[in-house]
Amino acid sequence: MKFGLFGGARARGGPADDSDGYHDFINYVVEAERLGFSSVFLVEHHFTGFGQVSASLNLLSYLAARTERIRLGTAVVVLPWHNPILVAEEAATLDLLSNGRLDFGVGKGYRAYEFSGFCVPQEEATERFDEAIAVIRKAWTAPGRFSYAGKWCRYENVVVEPAPIQQPHPPLWLGAGSPESIRRAARDGYNLLLDQIAPIDLIVERVRVFREECEYVGRKYDPMMVGVTRGLQIVHNEEERRKAIATRREVLKNIGDLARGPGADRYINIKDAPDTFELDDAPLLGTPEEIIARLKRLQAGGVENVLFAAPGASVAHLRTFAEEIMPAFDTASPMGLAQV
Repeated sequence: MKFGLFGGARARGGPADDSDGYHDFINYVVEAERLGFSSVFLVEHHFTGFGQVSASLNLLSYLAARTERIRLGTAVVVLPWHNPILVAEEAATLDLLSNGRLDFGVGKGYRAYEFSGFCVPQEEATERFDEAIAVIRKAWTAPGRFSYAGKWCRYENVVVEPAPIQQPHPPLWLGAGSPESIRRAARDGYNLLLDQIAPIDLIVERVRVFREECEYVGRKYDPMMVGVTRGLQIVHNEEERRKAIATRREVLKNIGDLARGPGADRYINIKDAPDTFELDDAPLLGTPEEIIARLKRLQAGGVENVLFAAPGASVAHLRTFAEEIMPAFDTASPMGLAQV
């Protein structure tokens, strides 16, 4: 089983505080690599007012210089908001600088106010995404100059430099939840990112759908092709547990709409039902022993690559995980990521 990080830096407000927030996160990732964590996936968001990462490729480029082994992922670059040729160039540069450690997660976006802020109609998201990823794939695989004429993009006699180190290109990751979107990810050569809200049974079902679709289309399946995001909150006493549950409710309040698929509706609304909170088995919230048991449930369902979104994350929490939880799992084998 492999363990990674999910999320990103949090600017605190004001230039000096923003710098502290980013540098604290950088030190956090450097320590995670030292402790044996295998990857970090950064989100991209805009116009939130919460200080979330807006330039994930830039931050990952800095992390490439501060680390040596940890894989550097985007979760995700929202393609409808970007020029795909510029994205292809920036991502390839990151792959080059990191010696082939980029995991390129992409998505079409879901927050209406971000589309509004960029003056991009949200109903165009799917078409824009499909065209952008076609351009990026071509940019990374065309043997020299190429032209492209689509509905949203047009390029004449261009060549994208540098070429990425990973060939034919860095692994592509797609966030998905519905059975059809998961099957599409398998058919179209993506690795799969699963959210932190869905309960364990639903996660296991999604992994099954992805694995079976890979097998159906003749694609070799590797469990490391699926990254499962989980909230991580380690507690050692009941007072810490009460505080962790309060934090978890706040997380659900902010991102509960990410829970999709059969049976997920009760988990979306769980924040409003205190007496049913224990039904929420998605987070790794508990003592080290409780977290190990929950991770083993995931592992029994085929999950081998877990990404932690840790509210109030600290280096101390990383060390606790590495010392008290990680030894219960085999993390020695190298992480192999399928490319298509």
